[in-house]
Amino acid sequence: MAKRYELPDAAWDLVADIFYEPRRSGRPRADDRLMLNGVLWMLCSGAAWRDMPERFGPWSTVYQRFRDWRNRGAFDQMLKRLHIKLNEQGLIDLETWMIDYTAVRATRASSGAGKKGGPEEPQDHALGHSRGGLTTKIHMLCDANGVPLKFLLSGGQASDIAYAQPLLDEAYIPSLRGRPRKRCRWLLADKGYDAEALRRYCDRYRMQPVIPLRSMKRKPKPGLPRLFDRPKYRQRNIIERMFGWLKENHRIVTRFDKLAKSYGAMVSLACAMRCLRD
Repeated sequence: MAKRYELPDAAWDLVADIFYEPRRSGRPRADDRLMLNGVLWMLCSGAAWRDMPERFGPWSTVYQRFRDWRNRGAFDQMLKRLHIKLNEQGLIDLETWMIDYTAVRATRASSGAGKKGGPEEPQDHALGHSRGGLTTKIHMLCDANGVPLKFLLSGGQASDIAYAQPLLDEAYIPSLRGRPRKRCRWLLADKGYDAEALRRYCDRYRMQPVIPLRSMKRKPKPGLPRLFDRPKYRQRNIIERMFGWLKENHRIVTRFDKLAKSYGAMVSLACAMRCLRD
C-alpha cells in the first residue's frame, strides 16, 4: 500500500516507462519511483526543496531529476497517458466541457528569474500584478466529470477571454482507436467569457455556448425567452470544485517557482493525480 504522497503500484506500472532513463556509466542511478515520490511530496506539502525528508535521498538529486523530467515534458506525457486510459474506459465526458480560470498568489521569491529559461519560457514567466498583488492565472478546460483536459498559464493581469480560444485550440483528447477528440458539444463558461468572438468561434466548430450575458438578470421576468440553458449551466460548479481540489496541493495554491515551466510542470502533475482519483 502506497504511503501518503506516493504513487500507487498500479499507477506506477502505467507510467514507469515515461520516467525511466537508461543507467549511465559511473555512479548508480537513483530509483526513478523514489524520485517521483519525492516530487509528489513537494507538490502536496509545498515545502522548500531543502526541507525534503531524508527517505527520498539528497534533495538536490530529486530536484535535478524534476528538472530533467520537466525539460523533456515527462509530466505532460503522464497526463496524456492517463487521458488515453480514462477515454478508453469511458470516463471522459466528450460532450460537455467547461472553461474557467483561477488566480494564484506568487511569493516574492518567485520573481526575478531574468530573461533566461529557454524558448518555451514566456518573457514575463507568467507573472503579473493584479489586485491581489503578484499573481499567476491558471486557465483551465475540464469535462463534466471534473477531469482536467488542458491548461495555460498567464500573468495575473491577463484577461480571461483572451486565453479562451488558444486554450480550446490546444484541447486534445487522444484515443487508441479512432481520431482524437478536439471539440465538444456544449461549452460552459461564466459571464467573463461573454464575447461575440467566442460565440462565433463556437458556431464555427458547431459547439453550443452556454454562457450568460453580462447584462442578463439572475431572475428574468416571466414570459421572456430563455437566453441559454440554465439547467445545463448549473454543471459549471464542477470546474470550481476541481480547482478546489487542485489547490489542496500546496505547491499549486501558492507559486514558489521562478520559471513558468517549473510551475506548469507541477500543475501537470497535479492534474495527473486528479485523473488517478477517477
